[in-house]
Amino acid sequence: MSSGVARNLQHVRQRISDVLAVSPWKQQCTLVAVSKTKPVADIEVAYGLDQRHFGENYIQELVEKAPVCPSDIQWHFIGHLQSNKVKTLVAGVPNLYMVESVDSIKVASKLDKAWGERQSGHPLRVMVQVNTSGTLNTLIMLF
Repeated sequence: MSSGVARNLQHVRQRISDVLAVSPWKQQCTLVAVSKTKPVADIEVAYGLDQRHFGENYIQELVEKAPVCPSDIQWHFIGHLQSNKVKTLVAGVPNLYMVESVDSIKVASKLDKAWGERQSGHPLRVMVQVNTSGTLNTLIMLF
């Protein structure tokens, strides 16, 4: 399995490199390796190949993996974050890097409070989900 991880990672990196080579916009691109349902051994293989950004969308799985993986991994929580899971995420993932995405003011407020109480010394990066359809039941208004 680990040779498959290495091969797939190399393939994706090459595709990214090829696209950036012909792109008129010279930007940095960060590859986030989604490791949900994958064993820690696969993460370690990718880590050994200099992959540092990993994404999970199951909080419990992320909380279990983060403490046993290298401390310089930058974890991304991907997907819908429920307000009742915010404290578990912030407390359980010491090297949380980004939350993708926050879809309500309630979750944003809880995340801000929990992150502030943690006193990590660095900001938490957050992607905000914005409803562009105009339906009021899912619209986020930021003032």
